[in-house]
Amino acid sequence: MTATIDLPLVWAAILAFAVLAYVLLDGFDLGVGILFAVERSRDDRDLMVNTIAPVWDGNETWLVLGGGGLFAVFPLAYSIILPALYPPIIAMLLALVFRGVAFEFRFRATGSGRAWWDVAFFSGSTMAALCQGLVLGGLLQGIHVKGVSYSGGWWDWLTGFTVLCGLAVVVGYTLLGSCWLIWRTEGPLHERCRRYARTMAVAVLALIVVVTLWTPMLQGSLAARWFRWPDIAFTAAVPVLLILLAAGFWRSLSARRQALPLLFAYGIFILCYAGLLISLYPYLVPPAISFRDAAAPHASLLFLLVGAAITVPMILGYTVYAYSVFKGKMRPGEGYH
Repeated sequence: MTATIDLPLVWAAILAFAVLAYVLLDGFDLGVGILFAVERSRDDRDLMVNTIAPVWDGNETWLVLGGGGLFAVFPLAYSIILPALYPPIIAMLLALVFRGVAFEFRFRATGSGRAWWDVAFFSGSTMAALCQGLVLGGLLQGIHVKGVSYSGGWWDWLTGFTVLCGLAVVVGYTLLGSCWLIWRTEGPLHERCRRYARTMAVAVLALIVVVTLWTPMLQGSLAARWFRWPDIAFTAAVPVLLILLAAGFWRSLSARRQALPLLFAYGIFILCYAGLLISLYPYLVPPAISFRDAAAPHASLLFLLVGAAITVPMILGYTVYAYSVFKGKMRPGEGYH
């Protein structure tokens, strides 16, 4: 019976879900860190951090699942992608570590030390988001492969397109962080975050348009996938849905909704992610290595699937529980430290 299960496809779906979960969950708490650039009040910064304190480290579980799963399930893709993208990947991991240290130490620092840890928290959040965009852009523009090895140079990942993708992720995470704080705060900080969300939404939509128009120019296969018949019958729905989601987002802000702006922002991210999958499928290492080519042996995939069937529901369970326990508005003076 197990021989009839398309295990590479199942695992590709699991890892795609893990990456999406990471982007949606860790995206807003990275965005909160990026917003330190415009929020200078110590009390407001403490309040912002306290809104994410119960969940931020759990959010990063999905990154571990995605990276570890790639290594275990698609080892060929792992062995090619990492050498091609070592600089941004290493910088991202160091930024996340630096940010985690700053998160804890800023509450214990006194005097000018608190300001330095705030800078570290902002810098780590921004660098992590930027590097994730650089990795995304590096995958979309394609990786040079010869045989089963990376054949490009150390700096092939650094192009105008990847820098644009990095900027888009930073702005997108800032939008998520603003919407999260709309939901979780009140008073003057809440009002400022509504203004931030409007500004970031305009920037995000503009960057989506630019990246979308640039992407098909990178590889001929991408242009064919988006614009040839009958594929265009499905891909044409993407811009229509984006317009509807953007309209819903603006209406929710105008109506002073609390959670709806975040949900609509999530919808925009999910739609962009669907567009990314349309561009990449079935390649893990575009334009040469598909997920089937990169998959581990059937027995390994089956063994790992048993573990995933246990651990993924557990991760989902404690994530839902954590968010249900620590819900509602966060007020000055409240916190978990």
